[in-house]
Amino acid sequence: MSSELVINSSNERVSIALLEDGKLVELNESSLKQQFSVGDIYLARVKKNMPGLNAAFIDVGYEKDAFLHYLDLGPQFSSLNKYLGHVLARKGRPMPISKFKRLPDINKHGKINEILKQGQFILVQIAKEPISTKGPRLTSEISIAGRNIVLMPFSDKISISSKISSQEEKDRLKNLLTAIRPQNFGIIVRTVAEGKKVAELDNELRTLVKKWEQSFDHLTTKGLPRLVISELSRESAVVRDHLNGNFDGIHISDEKVFGEMKDYIREVAPEKEKIVKLYTGKEPIFDKLGVLKQIKAAFGKTVSFKQGAYLIIEHTEALHVIDVNSGNRSRSSSDQETNAVEVNLSAADEVARQLRLRDMGGIIVIDFIDMHKHENKQKLFERMKEAMSVDKTKHNILPLSKFGLMQITRQRVRPEMHIETAENCPTCAGSGKAQPPLLFPEEVKNELSMLIAEHQPAKLEVALHPFVATYLTKGFNSEERKWRKELGCKIKINAVESLHFLEFRVYNEQGEELRRKKH
Repeated sequence: MSSELVINSSNERVSIALLEDGKLVELNESSLKQQFSVGDIYLARVKKNMPGLNAAFIDVGYEKDAFLHYLDLGPQFSSLNKYLGHVLARKGRPMPISKFKRLPDINKHGKINEILKQGQFILVQIAKEPISTKGPRLTSEISIAGRNIVLMPFSDKISISSKISSQEEKDRLKNLLTAIRPQNFGIIVRTVAEGKKVAELDNELRTLVKKWEQSFDHLTTKGLPRLVISELSRESAVVRDHLNGNFDGIHISDEKVFGEMKDYIREVAPEKEKIVKLYTGKEPIFDKLGVLKQIKAAFGKTVSFKQGAYLIIEHTEALHVIDVNSGNRSRSSSDQETNAVEVNLSAADEVARQLRLRDMGGIIVIDFIDMHKHENKQKLFERMKEAMSVDKTKHNILPLSKFGLMQITRQRVRPEMHIETAENCPTCAGSGKAQPPLLFPEEVKNELSMLIAEHQPAKLEVALHPFVATYLTKGFNSEERKWRKELGCKIKINAVESLHFLEFRVYNEQGEELRRKKH
C-alpha cells in the first residue's frame, strides 16, 4: 500500500490530506491561529477544585477552564510537582532529572484536595482539544513524542508497542533501550521502531531529553499561563505518525511549509528527503491531485461505496449512527444472504475509512443488513477488525448484537471533521431567483473595476463559461478589449467548462483568486 500526503497551506489555514493507494483516508484542517493542540505542555495555575468530581479546573488561557481529573495526574505527580518547585525557585538552569530523587507514587484512590490547592502552579499537557462547549482535557502524566519512541519523564518503565509481533524483536528493543535509558526517564517504543539500530534510537532519545531539559531554562511564573513545550506543527505530526517505507510523496503548495518539511524529513529520515515536493501549478493543489472531488463525495450525509450500495451517517454530540443500505444491489440475482454478506463486507471497509476521515469519536452504532448465518456474522466482525487495524486512534469493537447492530467506541481527542458539501446555486446565490443575463457582462466589469482599485494588479485573468467567454471576446472591438482600455489593466478572458453560465472567477498573475475585502 502506497501513501501520499497533500498539504494545502494558505494565509489562514492548513489542510492536510492523507491518501492510501490514491484514496482519501484522513483529512486534517487547522487554523494557523489555533492553540491547544494535543501534546502541548503548559505551565498553568489551578483555578478551583471540584471534590464532587474528584477533579480540578485549570486556567490554560482558553475561554473555558480546562479539566484535570485526579486519575489523569499520573502516578509520578509528586515528583513532577517537586521538580517544578525546584525549577521555579532556582530561576536558572535546573538540575538534570537523572540526578533528581523521585518521590513515591501518589495514591491512585486519593482525593484531588489532598494533592492540589487553589492558585497552585502546575505543569499540564493537552490530552484532548476543546470540543463543542467544553474546554481542553488535561493530563499531568507528561510524554514527549518522537518518531520511534515516546519519552516519559519521572517514569522508569519501558513499554513496547503491542503491534510488534516478534517476541525476539521486543526483547531486543527492550534490552537495547534499558542500556541507554537515562535515569528517571521511561520510554514507550512505537511500532515504527521495529528493526531500528541503536545509534538511531540513541540519537532520538538524546534529542527528546534535551528538548525536555531546555524547556525549563529560565522558566518563571510571569505571564501565566504559558506554553512550555509545543507539539510539532500539525503537518509534521501527521508525517511523524504515518511516515513508513510505503510513503511515496509529500506534495506541498506553500514554499515556507515546504522548507520546514524538508528540514524535518532530513532530520528524522534522510533517505526520504526526495519525496518532499513543492507544487507550483496555478490550479489549486487539492483540485489538481483529485482531493477536492473525494472530499465532496465522502463528507455528505449519504456516502456511496460499491455498486449502488450506500451509507447514511447521522451525528449527535456523543453518538454516531451509520445505516448500511444495499440500494440497487437488492435487485441482483444472488440470494438475500449472499447479497447481504457482500454489501456488509464492503460497508465495513468504508465505515473504517469514514471513521478515520471524519475523525469520529465516542460511540458509533452501525446497522448492517440482516444476516442469518452465524459464520457470516463472525466473518463481518473479523473484517471490521482488520479494516480498523490501521487506525492509530484507540478503539474497541464489539461483535454484532442479536439485533444486527455493531458498536464501536473510538477515542476523541479533537473536534470531529465536518465539511459542508452542499453549495449555493451559482446563478441565484441561494435566493431562487436569477438576474437577467443581459446585465451579466456589466456585473463582471463592475467587479473587475472594484478589484483593480483594491489590489492594483498588473494583469487579471477572468474565468467564464465557454459560451459567455466567446461572446465577450468575439470581434475586433470585443468587450474584452474595451475593458482593457476603460479599466487600465491587462485583462485576459479564459473559457472554463466547469463554471455555470452566470458564474465567473478572477485571478491575478500568480494564479491566486481575487475577492473583494469585507469592510
